[in-house]
Amino acid sequence: MVKKTTVLLLAVSLVLSACGQNDIKESPKTANENKVTPNTPSEDNLSTNEESPSSSDEKTDDKPNNQDDSSKDEPKEPSTQAPVQPQYHMNKVYNIVPNEESTQKKIVLLTFDDGPKDESMINGLIDTLDKHKAKAIFFVNGYRVKQNPDLLKLIHDRGQIIGNHSWDHIDLKKESQQEVKKQIEDVQKIVMDTIGEKPKFFRPPFGSGGEQVKNIAKDNNLLFMTWSNGSLDWDSKSKNNPEAVINNVIEQLHPGSNILMHELPWTVEALDTLLTKLEKKGYGFVDPLDIEPTIR
Repeated sequence: MVKKTTVLLLAVSLVLSACGQNDIKESPKTANENKVTPNTPSEDNLSTNEESPSSSDEKTDDKPNNQDDSSKDEPKEPSTQAPVQPQYHMNKVYNIVPNEESTQKKIVLLTFDDGPKDESMINGLIDTLDKHKAKAIFFVNGYRVKQNPDLLKLIHDRGQIIGNHSWDHIDLKKESQQEVKKQIEDVQKIVMDTIGEKPKFFRPPFGSGGEQVKNIAKDNNLLFMTWSNGSLDWDSKSKNNPEAVINNVIEQLHPGSNILMHELPWTVEALDTLLTKLEKKGYGFVDPLDIEPTIR
């Protein structure tokens, strides 16, 4: 009986021992199945790396963008460059005179009145001005600007200068102070509304002004002028006759000539030859913005 019991206990012990060995062998295999490979980031690690401010990739990508954004928001420092001083002024007979003896005297001022009328004529005039690297004043009437605001923008956008020639092209010398004020100031307003800046030059229709007109122009920061060299392109003898326009200017030519012309087909045709002849005579073309705003 004792032998049987001993044998039975020994058998049970062997069975239990075998079961324990199987558990030990399978346990490492199960652990390996759940183990994270070091070279493969987990989703948590990826998320952490993408958001981390210490990531070298993020610094490289974001730094230029942050610099660009900050530079856009930073206000620009005001320019310390001194404004260019005008080299010319207008005298009492409306000639353009150099401020210094060393400044070129053989210059002319180019001006065109009574526009803006026609796109092809304006482009024709400005094409020629560009060819000769010249600037001119286009003296405009308010009622024409109202009819053709795009033509005013065309003149301005092509780099030429706008002048005030009254609203209705009437003889201002015969008008009341109130009417003169309206004729001048309404042009200032419509030009400002159209191109974003006011004219700096004023020419009365027919050259007819007087002290009242001069004072109102001055009150509006306008340089009052007529002319000192008339092309007579408005005269019936010059109609369809470009050569007559050229000859009229050349016959009156003198240093500082303030040349009056108009937006007319024969003037457009004459302009290139006229400017070429002026250059051959040693004349240059003054930039209107290089003229002082007061007469002296």
